[in-house]
Amino acid sequence: MTLDYDDFLNSIMASMDRTTQVDVNDIPNINLYMDQLLTFMDESLRKSSRHPGVDKILTKTMINNYAKNNLLPPPVKKKYSKDHIILLMFIYYYKNMLSFSDIQTLFEPVYKRFGKDDEDINLKDIYKTIYDEQKDIIAHLKTDIEEKYKTAQASFPEAKGEDKNELQMFNFVSMLAYDVFMKMLLIENIIDHIEEEREGDKETKKKKK
Repeated sequence: MTLDYDDFLNSIMASMDRTTQVDVNDIPNINLYMDQLLTFMDESLRKSSRHPGVDKILTKTMINNYAKNNLLPPPVKKKYSKDHIILLMFIYYYKNMLSFSDIQTLFEPVYKRFGKDDEDINLKDIYKTIYDEQKDIIAHLKTDIEEKYKTAQASFPEAKGEDKNELQMFNFVSMLAYDVFMKMLLIENIIDHIEEEREGDKETKKKKK
């Protein structure tokens, strides 16, 4: 079966539009109990999962595991604050790409320095800045995906019928996968650099004592 280019590309773009990003103003200002937190996260991020309505966005076990691995501060009187939810949003996007150790490396300075509302810059400010910039990123990403798809559609001109379609789809996925691979290498190198800098600072402080 040969895919219709316009229909397939439109379905890809529509799936990207369904990917949910939660505005900081939509995050409750009141502290939530565990069940309320799970409901909010599920309703907010359900459309961005691979199988909406089937995949679990978050569970009690996951949250406890994040706290155990120092990715999330413990709840206060069994309630979770807006800052907890913001950190969980970041974890949701990071967890499929990064180890707990890598996420902890990223989170540690952010939460220690900006985890208080009376700071000049706090977690809410950080989240809002990143959220606002995602709109431009999505637009650029759509353009990039369209260009990759057109490149794939022009490949393997010598192939016929179903063979051509499958080879072009394989090429398209391979281009996307290589893009992800290279960005993952960059992310890992950045995290390693952060960790090395942090260890260097610790050694310098020890020598000064």
